[in-house]
Amino acid sequence: MASYLNAEQHKIVSDAVASAEETTAGEIVTVLADRSDGYTDVSLVWAIALAFTAMSLFALFPVPFQDLWDSLFGGWRHEWTTGEIASLTIALGLITFIAAWAIQLWDALRFALIPGPVKFARVHAQAVKHFKVGAERRTHGRTGVLLYLSMREHRAEIVADEPIAAKVDAEVWGEAMADMLAEIKEGRIAEGLAAGVRDVGAVLSQHFPRADDDVNELPDRLIEV
Repeated sequence: MASYLNAEQHKIVSDAVASAEETTAGEIVTVLADRSDGYTDVSLVWAIALAFTAMSLFALFPVPFQDLWDSLFGGWRHEWTTGEIASLTIALGLITFIAAWAIQLWDALRFALIPGPVKFARVHAQAVKHFKVGAERRTHGRTGVLLYLSMREHRAEIVADEPIAAKVDAEVWGEAMADMLAEIKEGRIAEGLAAGVRDVGAVLSQHFPRADDDVNELPDRLIEV
């Protein structure tokens, strides 16, 4: 697992959470993930698609492929039998599949080939999963909010408990998201998360002010996965 923040940077986020919760009954959880999915299914689809494309091109334009094969094995041309053509078609598909799968082991290329909507859906699903495990219904008034950042996908999510979602429109979190991403785009991950936490805390303070007997129900520390 890649680690993006050192102990001092973790403290920046944790201190921001503790400070934000001083004025609200809400509980803020922060999660920093390297990635939200392995996307092996997407890699498989690309490998299969490229393999069938190569086989289809051979079926449409067989002569260049046959000439290349003959040149690789002595340069002697010969009449291709049906069995040889079928074997070359299968071999071409297998080679293309293996090559396409292998090259996608390079993370930078694999993530570049993942369609945006797929990234969004996987990040959202993982954010909801972390929220259900770490924040949902784990506070007395069900006032948990999760800030989730997935580095490989360059995506962030804010997920809130039902009582908060009922009072705060999703668009309200837009400012927190913008402030958070502005810092992160400059490479200041901890500062970005802290900025998002402060904005979320300000919103929660308006709708869920802290009572005198309020207690801290969830850890303030940043969770890095």
